[in-house]
Amino acid sequence: MAVRMWTDNQHWTRLRGLSQGNLGVPLLLLALLGMMVLPLPPLLLDVLFTFNIALSIVVLLVSVYAMRALDFAVFPTILLVATLLRLALNVASTRVVLLRGHEGGDAAGKVIQAFGEVVIGGNYAVGMVVFLILMIINFVVVTKGAGRISEVSARFTLDAMPGKQMAIDADLNAGIIDQNEARLRREEVASEADFYGSMDGASKFVRGDAIAGVLILFINILGGLGIGMLQHDLDFSRAMAVYSLLTIGDGLVAQLPSLLLSTSAAIMVTRVSSARDMGEQIVSQMFDSPRALAVTAVILGAMGLVPGMPHLAFLGLALLAGGGAWLIARQRRIADLPAAEGSAEEARVESGAELPELGWSDVQTVDVIGLEVGYRLIPLVDRSQGGELLARIKGVRKKLSQQVGFLIPTVHIRDNLELSPNSYRIHIMGVTRGQGEIYPDRDLAINPGQVFGSLEGRATRDPAFGLEAVWIDPGQRDHAQSLGYTVVDAGTVVATHLNQLLLRQVSDLLGYDEVQKLLELLRQQSPRLAEDLVPTAITMNRLLLVLKSLLQEQVPIRDLRTIAETLAAQDGKSSDVTALTSAVRVALGPIIVQTLFGDEDPLPVLALEGQTEQLLLQALQQSRQSGQGDDIVLEPGLAERLQQALREGAQQQELAGKPAVLLVSAALRPVLARFARYVSSDFHVLAYPEIPEDKSVTIEASIG
Repeated sequence: MAVRMWTDNQHWTRLRGLSQGNLGVPLLLLALLGMMVLPLPPLLLDVLFTFNIALSIVVLLVSVYAMRALDFAVFPTILLVATLLRLALNVASTRVVLLRGHEGGDAAGKVIQAFGEVVIGGNYAVGMVVFLILMIINFVVVTKGAGRISEVSARFTLDAMPGKQMAIDADLNAGIIDQNEARLRREEVASEADFYGSMDGASKFVRGDAIAGVLILFINILGGLGIGMLQHDLDFSRAMAVYSLLTIGDGLVAQLPSLLLSTSAAIMVTRVSSARDMGEQIVSQMFDSPRALAVTAVILGAMGLVPGMPHLAFLGLALLAGGGAWLIARQRRIADLPAAEGSAEEARVESGAELPELGWSDVQTVDVIGLEVGYRLIPLVDRSQGGELLARIKGVRKKLSQQVGFLIPTVHIRDNLELSPNSYRIHIMGVTRGQGEIYPDRDLAINPGQVFGSLEGRATRDPAFGLEAVWIDPGQRDHAQSLGYTVVDAGTVVATHLNQLLLRQVSDLLGYDEVQKLLELLRQQSPRLAEDLVPTAITMNRLLLVLKSLLQEQVPIRDLRTIAETLAAQDGKSSDVTALTSAVRVALGPIIVQTLFGDEDPLPVLALEGQTEQLLLQALQQSRQSGQGDDIVLEPGLAERLQQALREGAQQQELAGKPAVLLVSAALRPVLARFARYVSSDFHVLAYPEIPEDKSVTIEASIG
């Protein structure tokens, strides 16, 4: 019984593999080869010709209803198989027509007979004209245009790949998308390039098939005349009538599916990706405004009133167009009516209503993070109008929270009529930290440093990084990406700007409530450590200052356990925030080094010249002896030269593609860290004890 069940399962597995196409495609190709070599009966030819027409109709409808080109990515392969099937049927039908054409009109099957007698009325001259017209439509118009579009689309898609990849990386770095979505977008970009490349090649099959149809027609007519007159003793007129009708019928049967597939290919390469199928796009874009139909109705009515014109046709279509314009205008008025009534209801104030007393709820507190937008930017933050800015801001908060180690507060968004319509303003703790002007109906093409052409549009600068940029129409996106620009929409511009500002001011976002939440998380992981930390080892206020100091120097506080253990070990040794911060930095040295250098070894760093370091140490010692603490006082000229030397060293490291990191003694690190903030926000200062023991360093340049 077990052997029988195993055999049945194995048989079922083979059948399932066959049904899934493991053997379906090879068998289909072998069948096509057999059709070209072996003779087929007329009944089987009728079935195969009907199947070919049905397949072409199915492919055409799938092309029409596909939302995007990639939804029908297998289309080039189907196009190749359908072309081979049609050519195999041409060979098989040619064999039957030449062998049995003298027997009568149905010798090659009912389908060919129907197209030869019913469609063209049994007149081979008319059939020849109709066939040639179909060939001209297919070859000169549809196939040639689709082939050209495929070629251009493939070239521009390949040229735009670097720009699209950079746009994906920009969204990933801004926290708008995560790693999985970035991977899916990269795969989609690669699939799109493969699809248009395949379509460029597949269009050549359609073009070659159209040429083959013309050649097969004339070869069959000449061959039929020769066989009918020489082998079957038919006179010229009889042979011409019999074989021409059969050949033209055969050609029309083949050219109808060919025209359908050519149209399908043209639809696939000319459509724009959207969340709606082609029918919905046509209705929404052509008949969204009643003005076009109204003007058309007036023109048709005027033409219908001209004497001698077919009045019924012109005036009837004029009435239909006018009625359609009236219906569209009426629907738009009905759709706008509730919104207008709602806004009027909100604006209505009862004159006799009693004014309520003022309370503490009327006092507006300062938002930790605030975003004000002009009235034209309201659709960006309104989900009912398709705005995606809220979701992107949420992504920015999520990624930044994971990066720094605590929950970034909610961003409060409100409109401000005092701003210009396209402007926005970002507040942190009530202070304006950044502002900009965007255009919701345009895309921002950012120059990353090297592009291969210029763009038409409104020149500006990226508000987040200050790079040169141009506001362009969305239709120029692919062209801009092919030139090397990084293209983002207006919502991404605001989200990226917000992300950069929060990174710079992240220490201002940490307060008592956030520290209390961190302690609760620590209590869940290490309850004894949390109990001994606050208030035994350190007060809540000093813990907050230490964490703020770390964040100010762009050190994440994710490893709260290590921070707590280090501070607990310092119990009684020092209460100075700077000293406590330095001790924590030494404990977090591996994380700091990995954040700056990754897995690089040795570490390329900058260092101070010996004389300069001794001078700074002496100044620090004098400052401490005089009671000024770690705030050393330098001569203005010396401070300016030191700042210039640090800036030149940072630029040198940046050009070399290396992080700007200065390695100094532990005593000088806090002083120079504050000094380096005036040089660049990306300039970092490390102390010798912060370098892990398994890492070595190499001095790239000496600062003096």
